[in-house]
Order: sequence, then C-alpha cells, then structure tokens
Amino acid sequence: MRVLLVGAGGVGTAITRIAARRPFFDTMVVADYDLARAEAAVAALGDGGSRFHAERVDANDEAAVAALLERHMCDVLLNATDPRFVMPLFRAARTAGATYLDMAMSLSHPHPERPYHECGVKLGDDQFAEAADWEKAGALALVGMGVEPGLSDVFARYAADELFDEIEEIGIRDGANLTVDGYDFAPSFSIWTTIEECLNPPVVYEAGRGWFTTEPFSEPEVFDFPEGIGPVECVNVEHEEVLLVPRWVDARRVTFKYGLGREFVETLRTLHLLGLDRTEQVTVPSAAGPVAVSPRDVVAACLPDPATLAERMHGKTCAGTWVRGVRDGAPREVYLYHVVDNQWSTAEYGCQAVVWQTAINPVVALELLATGVWSGSGVLGPEALPPRPFLDLLTEYGSPWGMREQ
Repeated sequence: MRVLLVGAGGVGTAITRIAARRPFFDTMVVADYDLARAEAAVAALGDGGSRFHAERVDANDEAAVAALLERHMCDVLLNATDPRFVMPLFRAARTAGATYLDMAMSLSHPHPERPYHECGVKLGDDQFAEAADWEKAGALALVGMGVEPGLSDVFARYAADELFDEIEEIGIRDGANLTVDGYDFAPSFSIWTTIEECLNPPVVYEAGRGWFTTEPFSEPEVFDFPEGIGPVECVNVEHEEVLLVPRWVDARRVTFKYGLGREFVETLRTLHLLGLDRTEQVTVPSAAGPVAVSPRDVVAACLPDPATLAERMHGKTCAGTWVRGVRDGAPREVYLYHVVDNQWSTAEYGCQAVVWQTAINPVVALELLATGVWSGSGVLGPEALPPRPFLDLLTEYGSPWGMREQ
C-alpha cells in the first residue's frame, strides 16, 4: 500500500508516528501546504527516507493533489485536513483512482428559513451525492474514520451485531477532564472545526421522522464517564455519526452530545455574538494596508496550536457510544468506550491525547484495507464494515477499548 497523507498538523503528525510502527504499507507521502511542517513530521520519525517522504501541496488544488497521487503511485489518500478541504481531496482521489479516507465529512449548510427545526445541506451530503460514481467505478471512499466519527460508529455496528436484538437509542457521548497549564482557554482540538460543529444547528435522528435540527447546546444532560473522568455535562452538537449511523444501523433514535463544560459553551456563544465565528472575510487595517481576513482564522491564530499542548496537558479523554435497547427480551443499556490518558500518549508517542486518539483509527482502518479484511465500493461509513476485526486490531495496537453495563 502506498499512502498520500494530506495534512501534517497535530492529527497528521500523530498518524505518522503510529503508522511508523506498523509494516502494512510501503510508502507514506506526507504533504502539507507548509512544506516545513511536512518535513518536520517526517524528520521526527528518523526514517531516513525509507518509507516516509515530505511534499508540498495545496489541499484546495484538486488537480495538484491528483497529480501528486499519480506521481508517487499512491493507491490511498488519507485526508487529515480540516473539513473545508474535504471535497477537493475527495474528488482528487476519484480522479486519480485512489481509495479515499477522511475523519470529518463535507460541510453542512443550515436551512435558510428554519435552521433550528429542519436540515439544510447535511454533513456528508455532498459526498453521498457522488456515491453512485464511486460504486460504479468499484472505488471506495471510507468517510468519517477518526474517533468521533469513526470508532464511535464501529461501536454502534458492534452493538447492533453482537449486543442487542433491538435498539431504541444510540447516543455518542464524548467527555474529558483535560486541563492545560498556563491557559485559561486552550481547545484540545482545532478551534476552526470546534466552532463549526458546536455553533451549527445540531442534528437528531428519529425513526419515522428522519433527521431534524435543534438549538445549539440543547438538551443538556450529565453523563458519568469511566476511568476516573466522572460526571460531565453534555449537550447536543452537530456531528457526523447522527448522519451516518442510521444509514446502516437500525435504531429508533440517534444523538451526539459533547461534554464541553459551561465555560467553554459560554466562550463559543460570545464568539458567535461578536461574529468571530464567521468564515467570510472582512477587511481590516494593517501596516501594509487593508487586509482581508476570516474572523474564525484570526481566532485560531490567537490560540495555541493544539498539537503543541502535550507537555502542558493533564487528564484523560473519552470517546464512546451509549446504546439502549433489548437483548433476549430484557432491557439492556451499555456504554462502549475508548479512553486515552494524556500522560501515556505524550510519553509513548509525543502526542497529546485528543489528536492521538483521533489518529489511531484511520491507521487501523488502513491496515484492514491493506490486508483485505475490509473492502467495499461506494461512499461508506465505518458502520458499513465488520466491527470485530477493527476492535481486535485496535487492541493489538496497544489501545484497548472497554464496555460498561449501565
């Protein structure tokens, strides 16, 4: 297998460090708009140019990405950029005849008149619109293959296959007790992506009604997370699982709730109130004259890079899938989860917990594809493929998952 990894930020760098320990691929080309960042990711591996190579590419330039795939004879494109670049990378892979993987799907657009009641363009709609072309070509786009979405979707499929006869509700629940020394506000993941998913109308799925939206941060609940994290208030947030799970898993209701904490929620609400969540450019004065900038990019530039926070961060992060239903005629409720301790991920890989937890899952998926254990065509979510091989290999990687009866 020859892989083009686009994006050498926190998650992309973590991918290289995890993949470097596995023999299933021949080459991984690490490409980024900032060549120095790609070169740094490769240099840190001490690979000596054996399997890893750095390149510069603009993720928004579909033709350039397709040419890079062809020049290096890559048969897989792994997208580790933010969601703005999903569609050009997705289409570049199709043009070059490569398999495509991402960890976040194409962007949504709220309903123009009823944003908090009806869906407009949903997450992933633009990709699913091209599914027939992928299937006709016998090509595979495996979408939403991070931790959430990704492992959470694998958990949903596993619950349906092995734990339940009927499922009433599947709820993705994400929480952490992470703190960062020296910062009052330091998101552990891309603030650009965090703003996008937290301030857009959250989507809920119900059988018979389909997908619909609610107000941001709606339906707060306290969820008790395992391994010492404890109770965290979680709220509805827009996320891909709600759009993916119902396509392949029979459940009466699907939700996603994120343990943000009240201070984080209020900060995001303030950014929205001030218009600092906008992606449309505004003109601001500078020493060199007027400059057009995106307010959201300014916010991101003012905050620390999440990839650099490992040594300052303390605590654990938990991603998981809560499932309620019936087994053998009796009610059952479980929480399937994956916890990463930042102290461990920093010592073992030099990566903070949140980016490392996101990164391990596409690497596991790549290995399953390389060995032929996973295969398919079209635009597929993780829940379209057998879950047990994934969960077994995740454990083999030294990162076991857990299950708690509720």
